[in-house]
Amino acid sequence: MNLSDFNELHYITDITNMPSIMANGILSHNLAKRLPHKSVAMVEIQERRDIKRVPGGKLLHDYVNLYFHARNPMLYKLKDSHAELCILRINKEVLNLPNVILTDGNAAANYTAFAPFPAGLLKIDYSLVFATYWTDRDPITEKRKKRAKCAEILIPNKVDVCYIIGVYVSCIEAKSELEKITPNLNVTINLPLFFK
Repeated sequence: MNLSDFNELHYITDITNMPSIMANGILSHNLAKRLPHKSVAMVEIQERRDIKRVPGGKLLHDYVNLYFHARNPMLYKLKDSHAELCILRINKEVLNLPNVILTDGNAAANYTAFAPFPAGLLKIDYSLVFATYWTDRDPITEKRKKRAKCAEILIPNKVDVCYIIGVYVSCIEAKSELEKITPNLNVTINLPLFFK
């Protein structure tokens, strides 16, 4: 993958977390657990992430995890709660922060490679990350596609508010609610991103 292959990065969160995010930035899991918030993560996945260490770096939960494309297996599992969710659009300049790590798939999965930016971009398969679907007749191939679709950008500790360039939501109700909470952010309805 090349830097020119994408325009922004994504962060999936519950709309109720937006006041805290606008006040504190997007925090790593370990920093966020000190504040009241609503997690959208699956418990069993978080248990795996809790003990995983980034090669040569910190624990995985000491990083903010962004996606190249939020229309992925994680968001698919949350699709029935779409009206409660939003996807923050993150300026790709965040990649230039110190100690940013890229993964070629879900960071908690086995066989995922970790590499610093910008070298890590070369390990990421654009066609899999931005594929519309990850299903396959062969279960092993499907597992590989599913893992790759969730390629991550790991930012140590936090992403400052200045990197948030907008928000995607799935419906007019979510848009109205979010515009009340964050009147200065551009809120866009993006049905395909939310599997609608």
